[in-house]
Amino acid sequence: MSRIKEFNLPDLGEGLTEGEILAWLVKVGDTIELNQPIVEVETAKAAVEIPAKWAGQVQAIFHPEGSTVEVGTPIIAIDTEPGAGPVEQSTTGAPATDLPTPSAASLAAVEVAPTEGAVEPGLIGGPAPGGRTAVLVGYGPRTTAAKRRPRKGAAPAASAPAAVPAAPVQHSPVPVVPAPVQPPPPAVNGNGRSSGPVLAKPPVRKLAKDLGVDLSTLTGSGPSGSITREDVQRAAAPAATEPLTVTSPVSSAASFGADREQRIPVKGVRKLTAENMSRSAFTAPHVTEFLTVDVTRAMKALDRLRGRREWRDVRVSPLLLVAKAVLLAVRRHPMVNSSWAGDEIVVKEYVNLGIAAATERGLIVPNIKDAGRLTLRELADAMTDLVQTAKAGRTSPADMSGGTLTITNVGVFGVDTGTPILPPGESAILAFGAVREQPWVHKGKVKPRLVTTLGLSFDHRIVDGELGSKFLRDVGDFLADPEAALLAWT
Repeated sequence: MSRIKEFNLPDLGEGLTEGEILAWLVKVGDTIELNQPIVEVETAKAAVEIPAKWAGQVQAIFHPEGSTVEVGTPIIAIDTEPGAGPVEQSTTGAPATDLPTPSAASLAAVEVAPTEGAVEPGLIGGPAPGGRTAVLVGYGPRTTAAKRRPRKGAAPAASAPAAVPAAPVQHSPVPVVPAPVQPPPPAVNGNGRSSGPVLAKPPVRKLAKDLGVDLSTLTGSGPSGSITREDVQRAAAPAATEPLTVTSPVSSAASFGADREQRIPVKGVRKLTAENMSRSAFTAPHVTEFLTVDVTRAMKALDRLRGRREWRDVRVSPLLLVAKAVLLAVRRHPMVNSSWAGDEIVVKEYVNLGIAAATERGLIVPNIKDAGRLTLRELADAMTDLVQTAKAGRTSPADMSGGTLTITNVGVFGVDTGTPILPPGESAILAFGAVREQPWVHKGKVKPRLVTTLGLSFDHRIVDGELGSKFLRDVGDFLADPEAALLAWT
């Protein structure tokens, strides 16, 4: 069995098919332990650290940071017996001519760190220091010059001496290479311009078309000779001295301000959120109801709770009371905590309470499993841990799966309320607005009171107007007087 083992990107759950490599936590040559975190990967749901499957020494890293990799693709190679000396080469298997040719992207991504005592990489068949033959690690020495198919438009290479067939070898599963292959310079025509395909990004091509610039006449100043926006604008500058011509209004509008636009790739959490919201908005018939509540007594109850000795180290916020109100209201109206399954409605006897959290990677909705069984103190601790984990970008896919009912706290942004969209598979979501001091009629007199507005969106296939109204009214009654509601409902 080979001591060099390739570690594939694992399935991180919920049918995810790919992940973006955010950061490598190890480098080639590092000695790692079993279950040591080696890479941070962002999926469509969260950023997670993946632990090593074996202990050993890192031999190769196949994909750089920022690349998107499909599940099951090798991402790193580990030597599980680094103290056993150089990797032995097998004398059986496919001939050397059958070895796969790495792409330019993979060549640039692979790092090389020869282990102590191993044959040093160098030019194939060329001499290495110490009189040894330098080889590519795992490929064995070759006695022939490598044959390459000539590139289109390139000058024919000088004839090489007759090659002697090499003995068949079996290559290592780790395609380690010494350095990235540099592409040959493009062929040029009589005017000194490139006669090959023009390298330019789509926005640059569109700008050139709008300005009437022929890209084939330009010499690019960008990477690998690519043509940049500045190249096109410089080429179009002399045209300013020529007589003005009438341009199409559509063309002018399309090019105006194009150099001051920012394009953000839609991927990861933001891509999944967009897909889920679109699917939910056009699948479940949404209805939203609103209720404005005097929460002065609730805020005073929170102050008394914070003053208790056993609660001094606990984060106590108005959202805690909203969560408790929702959990108690679900007991009275269990149909709100259900999902639509085509020809049946699935009513959940547990509440996985989702708390929408805004993070740097986008909106995520982790949930507290079986929140209805928690005490008020346990619920407070669970919410604190959930929010801190989300802000640190460490929420796991499992924590965002299986939600049954969600709360979104838009009040932290100074917003009174909103019409939230249901997370897929859920029948209700509550928006909690900002708590403001407002004039309010209290005991027959207008007084300044602390007031908030709730917004409840629900799936009208499951929750009709009567049920939605009763649920929202119960949540409001609890927030109006939590202590009285606890005595009456429990």
